[in-house]
Amino acid sequence: MTPIASNVAILDLAEARPREMPGYMRMPVITLQLMPGDLVLVDAPNSALAAWFADLCCGLVPLAGGAVRFLGRDWESMPHHYAAALRGRIGRVFATGAWIESLDVATNILLPQLHHTRREAAALREKAAQLARSFGLPGLPMERPANVPPEDCARAACVRAFLGEPALLVLESPLQERRSELLLPLLNAVAAARNEGAAAIWLADSDPVWGDRSFPATSRFRLSDQGLAPVRRSA
Repeated sequence: MTPIASNVAILDLAEARPREMPGYMRMPVITLQLMPGDLVLVDAPNSALAAWFADLCCGLVPLAGGAVRFLGRDWESMPHHYAAALRGRIGRVFATGAWIESLDVATNILLPQLHHTRREAAALREKAAQLARSFGLPGLPMERPANVPPEDCARAACVRAFLGEPALLVLESPLQERRSELLLPLLNAVAAARNEGAAAIWLADSDPVWGDRSFPATSRFRLSDQGLAPVRRSA
């Protein structure tokens, strides 16, 4: 993997003004910068808005003004194939699961890295199995998503997000349905990634982490139809 430069922002939303926003006519201007090691906690009770914001960070929302840069590169100025390859450096937990139902979970986990990178399948499978065990799975689930218990799908979603040594983690309500057993291994994985120079965005819906003052966020924000507003943590 390409080393992460310590002096370059991992993600830079520079007065980004999206062309569209789900359910809203007024488009807010959004500014946010993540440097290596940052962990941003976002209160995002509206799941559709949270998914839209995650798409925005990944360069999937067209802009009317401003810019969204990943590792110093403007998403909108990149050739399509280059942007697709660069998304291989983003690990994302989707609130909806985003599983391909016709494929087994193991293939779902490996597919993004096989598509976006040139890493060998055997090496990816070995690393994925290690991650699976760290998140409490005995190995990679070989069943289709519909046949895997929801709690194991949540663990598998984390494996998929952390596979490939991502530079940016975008975690959409990863502790859905109060799966608190995931909190410690997930925090450990986030900490390890941050130590390697990655940055992370944790979008909290009903997650217990938003009200936890010990959560190791470097900054906190609230996402609404007005945009992204900083939140000062009370003493």
